[in-house]
Amino acid sequence: MKSSDFFSLPPSLARFAAHFDAGVAPWEWLRQIGPALQALPALTRTVPPGVHVEGSVWIDPSVKLPAYATIIGPAWIGAKTEIRPGAFIRGNVIVGEGCVLGNACEFKNCLLMDGVQVPHFSYVGDSIFGNGAHLGAGVICSNLRLDQKPVTVRVDGQVHDTGLRKFGAILGDQAEIGCNAVLNPGSVLGKRALVMPTVAFSGYLPANTIARIRGTVIQSPRHD
Repeated sequence: MKSSDFFSLPPSLARFAAHFDAGVAPWEWLRQIGPALQALPALTRTVPPGVHVEGSVWIDPSVKLPAYATIIGPAWIGAKTEIRPGAFIRGNVIVGEGCVLGNACEFKNCLLMDGVQVPHFSYVGDSIFGNGAHLGAGVICSNLRLDQKPVTVRVDGQVHDTGLRKFGAILGDQAEIGCNAVLNPGSVLGKRALVMPTVAFSGYLPANTIARIRGTVIQSPRHD
């Protein structure tokens, strides 16, 4: 399992490419977000009085800013992205082009590639979202096991020890998560995988597959 099976770093984030090896497991990218952000250009644009900026933050001039939000660096916000009221960005966040960081959403130690939409009331921590990934309202990426042990990923009967105590979710390109779903720690979704609304999902969901709930979570092919 390697990162290139799930996504490719878009041209908008080419400045960070040296830190994100397409041949390693996708969760290894989580360790590289902080180092990638060590040398950011200075913030040159003016922000609204209600937008609190702290630390090393770069915001493209085309980013749409709300009347109020909190952005704590290090953080990189790419072109044509929209930040909505009440968004809380709290360190080690890289956002590509044309994304939506929604109202009352929290982002921490995450990489969002181009066209990612997280519009309403979600938590995204210690996660990687591929190009065009989308969360419905109220989706939570849980990033810490209840027993606080390192997170493991089981794929085809093989258990991968990530060595990460905090690990939310990996979403491949164009993955979709329905409203009020919960992605438990270490959830890994392939390209165009879909988790239906209100599902509490754990584990690995292959590309072009739907996770549904009828008593228990099952998988079925995605044909749309």
